[in-house]
Amino acid sequence: MAAIAFARPNEVITAFPLVLFPTLLVLGSILVHIASLWRLGQTPTGVALGNDWRLQMATRSRNLDTAVERPTRPIAVPRPTARPQLDEAVARLQEGSRELVRLSLEQRIGLARSMQEGYLKVAEPSVQAACRAKGIPLGTPAEGEEWVGPAFVVRHLRLIQESLDSIRRTGNPPTGKVGHTVDGRLAVQVFPANRIDALLYNGVRVDVHFQPGVTEEQMNASRARFYKAPDHDGRVVLVLGAGNINAIVSMDLLTKLFNEGKVCLVKMNPVNSYLGPYLEAAFAEAIARNFLAIVYGGANEGEYLAHHPEVDEIHLTGSDKTYEAIVWGPPGPERAQRMERGTPLLTKPVAAELGNVSPAIVVPGPYTDKELAYQAEDILSGLVYNASFNCNAPKVLITPKGWPLREALLAAVERVLAQVPTRNAYYPGARERWNAFSKGHGDVRKLGTAGEEALPWTLIPGLDPQDRSERAFREESFCPILFETQVGSADPVDFLDRAVDFANERLWGTLCAGLVVHPKVTSDPALRDATERAIARLRYGAVSMNAWSGYVFAFGTPPWGAYPGSTATDIQSGVGWVHNTPMLEGIEKAVLRHPITMRPKPATFPSHRNAHRLVRRVTALEEQASWAKVPGVLAAAMRA
Repeated sequence: MAAIAFARPNEVITAFPLVLFPTLLVLGSILVHIASLWRLGQTPTGVALGNDWRLQMATRSRNLDTAVERPTRPIAVPRPTARPQLDEAVARLQEGSRELVRLSLEQRIGLARSMQEGYLKVAEPSVQAACRAKGIPLGTPAEGEEWVGPAFVVRHLRLIQESLDSIRRTGNPPTGKVGHTVDGRLAVQVFPANRIDALLYNGVRVDVHFQPGVTEEQMNASRARFYKAPDHDGRVVLVLGAGNINAIVSMDLLTKLFNEGKVCLVKMNPVNSYLGPYLEAAFAEAIARNFLAIVYGGANEGEYLAHHPEVDEIHLTGSDKTYEAIVWGPPGPERAQRMERGTPLLTKPVAAELGNVSPAIVVPGPYTDKELAYQAEDILSGLVYNASFNCNAPKVLITPKGWPLREALLAAVERVLAQVPTRNAYYPGARERWNAFSKGHGDVRKLGTAGEEALPWTLIPGLDPQDRSERAFREESFCPILFETQVGSADPVDFLDRAVDFANERLWGTLCAGLVVHPKVTSDPALRDATERAIARLRYGAVSMNAWSGYVFAFGTPPWGAYPGSTATDIQSGVGWVHNTPMLEGIEKAVLRHPITMRPKPATFPSHRNAHRLVRRVTALEEQASWAKVPGVLAAAMRA
């Protein structure tokens, strides 16, 4: 039987006539010759950092497609915030927390619009700053990686406005069709969110699977809980920002502000604290109204604020080691005793997203060379993105034992990696981690040119799945290494059972997992059911089929977080959900389904030749989901 009653895994879900898609692509190709006549979006440039780290916003506007000159000034890093100023910020937020809960829906929509307008103004200079910090040459496709941050945040803020407006009109945020999973649980479609999504991501869908026992009536009654039955009179959340992906801190604080009605004290991570002044400028209204404060510093400032009596709860994106240090104290006998007794040092609520050893499970099937090459690059798009400093980067490739196409897949992986320029290993400790995780393996395949600042892309195949001491299975490497192991057999049903068992039981983390499944596999009823059972059994907060889980993170409507059930003594990938603009409760996981190939290729592919222009245009489009900007996006996409 079909796993989701309202669609099959490779079925195109779109209200937009599919026959018009090729026509619009041709239109986009024609319009590329006259794109200079279109005002595809504007953003101010010329943002300079003053001596007090405040941004002076220029008034000059420019087209988002204009070439950017290479900046020469060094990156400015704010000083740690002194304790009296930290106390002052907390006091202001306590005052603002009581005002925030009293805002009307119209006022909240206005606040979200103000924050979106502010972010659009700092988008370009913040991208320039990130490129300087990470050693990315401006005006190259790699710059597109940093543009996805503004695209995510601008989209998220638009979706928030749409959800709040829907609550005002109907009592609930918008969702899609309702169905049921292979094991009878409720599921609801959350992407595409509109017809533009359906056009630009043709054939892509995301469904939320709920925990057992949740009914459609309960789903409708419980979503947007804060707006129906507020459970607090104002709370201050300490948001400990991530240092890797610049969109994370903004999307975390937006979830807290708008989904939960809580004010936010954001402590920037020292790795990307240069972003803080841009966020101060972008979110100036929220800061002026004491709904948000942004402070700076390292572990000492974070610890001080976590234990501050006027901070009510904490949201952390980082590592499980940071979580344990905050909740249980520094490593040593005292921490061990606290964990044994179940008496944490910190008793405040802590939501967290803490990384993952992310599996990419390749189900045997009749792949063509083109399909295999596409999927190899898709898997690697997650590995090479942001120099592999991602919590959701694929880290363990799981292939079927005895599968005839294994060597062809590994060869395709090597071909892709050999063509991707190596990147600055900007994240602290990367070289030490690379040395530790590559040590002791006989077959270490290094691709690309390593240097003083860059690490090679690395493939380490043939890991023993029975080796309980294998570090690559137990710890997140957070560096540019892809490991490979073989389990099960070339029979798809047997392989899926063994691969899911291996991922669930042997790999650390519960954040995200990927499946590569050929459409001829899912067209067979028995194999389709086996695939759907595998999706249901995978204990991960995001399961993606034929695409990197970065889509689930980016789309905004799906929830992003760890599979529920972790405990404070075994936190795995964390607890709680962010993004989730439908404001759903009782979530088990988000499931993304994607065609086996897509044309034009995704902007995340490392071979994309025009990602920096394409994602700029997507950023402009996402402000209002404007059809007027679709032709320009399609034109840029055709230049992949």
